[in-house]
Amino acid sequence: MAQVYYTAELPGVGGKLKQHVEDFQVQEVPLYKPVGVGTHCYILIEKRGISTMETAKQIARALGRKTFDIGYAGLKDTRAVTAQWFSVEHLESARAGALDIPHLKVREVTRHNNKIKMGHLAGNRFSIKLRNGEWEKAGGNLTLATARERAAAIWAVLEKAGVPNFFGPQRFGMRRDNHLLGLALIKSDFQQFADRFLGDPDPEVDHGDVLTARQLYKNKRLDEAIKLWPGHLNNERRALAAIIKGKGNPKKAIYAVDVKLQQLLVSALQSHLFNEVLARRLPKITAVLPGDLCWKHDNGAVFAVGETVEAAMVEQPRADAHEISPSGPMFGWKMTQPPETSLVGIMESEILAGNGLSLEAFRGPSGSHGARRSLRFFPKEMVIKTGTDTRGAYLQFDFTLPSGSYATVLLGEIMKSDVDVD
Repeated sequence: MAQVYYTAELPGVGGKLKQHVEDFQVQEVPLYKPVGVGTHCYILIEKRGISTMETAKQIARALGRKTFDIGYAGLKDTRAVTAQWFSVEHLESARAGALDIPHLKVREVTRHNNKIKMGHLAGNRFSIKLRNGEWEKAGGNLTLATARERAAAIWAVLEKAGVPNFFGPQRFGMRRDNHLLGLALIKSDFQQFADRFLGDPDPEVDHGDVLTARQLYKNKRLDEAIKLWPGHLNNERRALAAIIKGKGNPKKAIYAVDVKLQQLLVSALQSHLFNEVLARRLPKITAVLPGDLCWKHDNGAVFAVGETVEAAMVEQPRADAHEISPSGPMFGWKMTQPPETSLVGIMESEILAGNGLSLEAFRGPSGSHGARRSLRFFPKEMVIKTGTDTRGAYLQFDFTLPSGSYATVLLGEIMKSDVDVD
């Protein structure tokens, strides 16, 4: 889906993100403060250029534990400097403080009485430098000062209206096709899943042995392809081995892929469908419509507005005050639905049917109960700065986002250009 902007009528500043690891800094905002005692050791780790899951693996390896034993609240950017809490049960604080792992730094150690789990997160504090060599050119069309003025004008609109709560491109994987794999899973289209998971070579994102392996699979040279898949891509290796053992039966690939990965792919499908709904509603993202299910920003609860114009008008002042927002669907078989005959209900049903799906399709081990998600989010403590360092001129954005929202979506509105992600 092409990127769309709420502030499309305002010119962006261009630029590039993550030109240097230090240009993208993230500080986790925990859902609660550790009490200082308990069976779980909490470790605040600063990581550079490494993913959250790889960090958990390295901590587990250093401690002689299983990766499952390492708790964390969410996934952080890889090409960045991030500070994130991890937890390990029955670990001495002194041993945690003595961890010595490349690209990782222990910043703090404390204790609590439970494991950190996914979602135990209030938000993230960002400090991001956006760079663009054009800003430094004498007589250029866009100076650094003018770029800041443009950014401030865009922010003035978003501060009032909210930022569209799109899922960022990183949600869909390096090949940007996780949602298509999820769609094949939900539809039980085994051949489509196998061909996309193991084939579909793309020289722009696939390199070395992986590119060759995908090309060999596409040409039905399966025995040669399996020899080239790298060891860390064990799901692909297992899936291809199962197809070979099953004499070409693509259904075997599904059973060889880890259920958690399957659920991740289905989650990407849900995210893509949510983005489609949000894109349809983007011009009226601030408006409460008859039939809406509104999101309460103070606690994440969802309530039905009612099907009449009068009912929507009653709730509009709360939306204007940023207390509530319309919600969109994370489709699933138990998801709360708006009334079928309402404008909102018709719109969501059209998008679901347009993808050849029903809510019942999301039943099963890799499926989902479904949920609702706010159509917009509100950054806090936004500060826009300009500066110059040894690497050149930059615009700096400091802000805090609620859990589940994407800094790249906010910056995309300001840049009006493709946002490079991990």
